[in-house]
Amino acid sequence: MQSSVETLSPTRVKLTVEAPFDELKPELDKAYKSIGSQVKVQGFRPGKVPPRILDQRVGRGVVLEEALNTAIPRLYGEAVEHEKVVPVNSPDIEVTELDDPVKLSFTAEVDVRPDFELPAFDSLSVTVDDVVVAESDIDEQLDGLRERFASLSPVERAAVDGDYVSLDLAATVDGAEVPGGTAQGLSYEVGSGTLLDGIDEAVRGASAGDARTFQTQLVAGDLEGKTADVAVTVRSVNERVLPTADDEWAQTVAGFETLAQLRDDIRVRVDRVKRLEQGVQARDKVLEALLAAVELPLPTSVVEAELAWRTQTTDTQLAQAGQTKEAFLAEAGKTAEEWEAELKSGAEEAVKQQLVLDAVADAEELQISDAELNDQLIRRAARAGLAPQEYANRLVAQGAVQGLVAEVRRGKALATVMESATIKDASGNDVDLEQLRDDMGSPEAEVETDDDGRPYHVHDDGTVHYLDEE
Repeated sequence: MQSSVETLSPTRVKLTVEAPFDELKPELDKAYKSIGSQVKVQGFRPGKVPPRILDQRVGRGVVLEEALNTAIPRLYGEAVEHEKVVPVNSPDIEVTELDDPVKLSFTAEVDVRPDFELPAFDSLSVTVDDVVVAESDIDEQLDGLRERFASLSPVERAAVDGDYVSLDLAATVDGAEVPGGTAQGLSYEVGSGTLLDGIDEAVRGASAGDARTFQTQLVAGDLEGKTADVAVTVRSVNERVLPTADDEWAQTVAGFETLAQLRDDIRVRVDRVKRLEQGVQARDKVLEALLAAVELPLPTSVVEAELAWRTQTTDTQLAQAGQTKEAFLAEAGKTAEEWEAELKSGAEEAVKQQLVLDAVADAEELQISDAELNDQLIRRAARAGLAPQEYANRLVAQGAVQGLVAEVRRGKALATVMESATIKDASGNDVDLEQLRDDMGSPEAEVETDDDGRPYHVHDDGTVHYLDEE
């Protein structure tokens, strides 16, 4: 096989491949065997029909087409390796010459990772916030713990935000009862906004025995989008009473002999969470510094694919939430043009990040072991609420295994850059990344946070433990 490469642009090349028919023999033999097993010819067993007979029965062109469907991808892959190009999407292939039985020639135009220089990783320097645990942080955590053990006490006054009211309510549309729209003795926290639009305004300031009405738009069911009239009666108003934080309470709820010991334990946990948050900040800032130090053109097709994926994901999420794009944009305070520009900017940033981290992984010759991949499978399965094997089966069915491998490899590449970069806190102290790894419970672990930014650790049994609750 002979191949050559022509640069069409910084992100696109054209490969020209020429191969003698002798190199197609494995694919031709396989095609004859496959077609022969499907053709019945008197005097020959299935799969044993001679090629010349098959040429007469089905035509040489049919055999060539099946052979080329396998041979061209193989030859293309060999040309890519020989010419040392890094494709980032599928090629556009055109057969330019098929001289049977002499040679095959074809071209393949494909977008590639552009050439660019990586900076010296030890030249990167970032500053992150100090880890400071204030007494107010301890108080906040302690108050949160007290709220978990709060009790409700009836009060003879109007309801205010934070109170729990017992409600009877009935919803109607055009005088007809809404299916499932009636409830008695429903407990609701005033001001939480977790029930119906308009209910907080209706019950805020109401006392036990008061009846109010309000209107709300239904967001589910057969009457979705309709305006409902809701009658609500407040049966009781209860305020939340927090327990007194003292030694007795600390012993009862947490097993500490004194409140001071409980506060010390909270201080250790808050410090740990803040250090993990500092690690997340360090990771993000190192990545930002790395990308800022690299200039490269972006393959248009890859950016378009990323943008299409982000657009589709947004549309799907809005549909699942029962929200229109117009309502979403109004809530976000953005025009359609501003949102599209934001999506495009995010797509471009994501593609640049992928290309740069892939280049780092190649330069450092990073590989992903089975243990590392299994660790990520367990972590992601736990986040998805699935058994690891079920999650793995879904990845296989979706053809997403290689995508996961690439993502894990990029994470390893970023960790490599972080090891060489200078990372200091605002006070000028070096940030201890080794301590960060120890806190995560694994030498290779990454800092992980959920959608609310809370750091967590996935244990070996696949269970998720939030570090601010351990």
